[in-house]
Amino acid sequence: MEIPFEKTLAEIIRWRVDKNPDAIAHKFGDRETTYKEFDSYANQIAQGLIALDCGPDTRVAFLAKNSDYFFEFLYGTLKSRTVAVGVNWRLAPPEVAFIVNDSKSEVLFVGAEFFGLIEQIKDELPYVKKIIAVGDNHEEWENFIDWRDAQNDEDPLIETQPDDDVIQLYTSGTTGHPKGVQLTNNNFSSANIMAKHGYYRQSFQELSVNLVCMPVFHVAGTNMGLAGYVFGCKSIIIPEVDPTLILELIEKEKIENTIFVPAVILFLIQHPEVKNVDWSSLKTVVYGASPIAQDTLEKAIEIMDCEFWQVYGLTETNGAVTFLEPEDHDPSKNKLRSCGKPGYGAEIRIEDENGKDLAVGEVGEIVIKSDNNMKGYWNNPKATEESVVDGWFYSGDAGYFDEDGFLYIHDRVKDMIVSGGENIYPAEVENALMSHDDILDAAVVGIPDEKWGETVKGFVVLKEGVELKEEEIISYARTQIAGFKCPKSINYVSELPRNPSGKILRKDLRAPYWEGKDRNVS
Repeated sequence: MEIPFEKTLAEIIRWRVDKNPDAIAHKFGDRETTYKEFDSYANQIAQGLIALDCGPDTRVAFLAKNSDYFFEFLYGTLKSRTVAVGVNWRLAPPEVAFIVNDSKSEVLFVGAEFFGLIEQIKDELPYVKKIIAVGDNHEEWENFIDWRDAQNDEDPLIETQPDDDVIQLYTSGTTGHPKGVQLTNNNFSSANIMAKHGYYRQSFQELSVNLVCMPVFHVAGTNMGLAGYVFGCKSIIIPEVDPTLILELIEKEKIENTIFVPAVILFLIQHPEVKNVDWSSLKTVVYGASPIAQDTLEKAIEIMDCEFWQVYGLTETNGAVTFLEPEDHDPSKNKLRSCGKPGYGAEIRIEDENGKDLAVGEVGEIVIKSDNNMKGYWNNPKATEESVVDGWFYSGDAGYFDEDGFLYIHDRVKDMIVSGGENIYPAEVENALMSHDDILDAAVVGIPDEKWGETVKGFVVLKEGVELKEEEIISYARTQIAGFKCPKSINYVSELPRNPSGKILRKDLRAPYWEGKDRNVS
């Protein structure tokens, strides 16, 4: 199948529209859109952004659940040479305000479910000059469809460059604030080429039916949608993960390809209707973002009866840089705990704390060189310099290679917690806890959880004479940060373990909960 991988994303959609104008690009609910219609809508959004004086490199933000409108918005930004900023809709108001302000987004598209959230913080968004209501009417803000349809549908034909930022997604940072990951046309071209040599080579074909269910503020959701347009597929888009709906659509829409995080796979195989589903259309399940229990994986392979590809990567690497192929999912090969081998064009090393390469079987930091690697962290040169050295990205994950060249994830160098595929950085949660007047000190760690892989456990030091119930602390945290980041349980301690320089010894806090495990991530 001919794919113009050397082109920018804006050029690819033009090429695809010329080739398959009347094919269905995507379906959301009962609404189907052809490639020709999709292109026209993207042109209108591009023209609308240009009319709002959003020039090249201007950031525009989208806060809404998955829909076909997001991808129209995304291609509108590509054609106007602006940059799409995906905002995690699970975040609390202060977190949303931080991202919108950090990105200096000038236009904010808001889904109906989040009108109330934005109303709370709209006076704290100095860069936003227009808010557009998506999915419903708002008395103060222009409706998305009305605004879009009032624009000229002529392609602006603005020349875009391979090194242009096209999407900015936010990931947790060592300071406790999210960091904006700058992903370029080059990054997506590289990712498509790498995946073409992996799972795309046999599964993603013109007119294939893909399911987009992972959130589009994550690289998994965005990439699944983009892959569909690049390869001329039909994408079935749903607002969020809904196991019952996913099972219905696999049978009804004859889904062929999808991406899940392990928690979703677990939800599906535990669903009471899972054995009654016709899985015969399903060809490929790509999974990653957190480790998966071997028995869960083996059950899923048996039930779904299709090819499974495990991938490892980060937002900073625009998703997958390793692939565990279907043939390596044979339990007799003993590779199911591996995340595979480096993908096409990717180099991976294991380093110790002094930058020395480690031998087979030795655990160290996973360091990655690939054209997938981000341009950098937006407006944060210090963090970029710390994470990217001579083209090598320091992942913060600890792992090792076996004698066959398979990579294994062992731990997280930077204390990151991954719960249900969501990255949670302890400093952010700890800052939220310590903003409570009665909490003197706090630390959080990830502990094993059968459903989510890990959940957040908090350790707090209270002011003398103060009593706070566990549910009071957790409820307070929910006013400061997203619910998925909040501790699910609290331990009260008189003091936190620290090293001589004052750094919290989170490994000491984690150790009792991971005792007996063969790796320190779930």
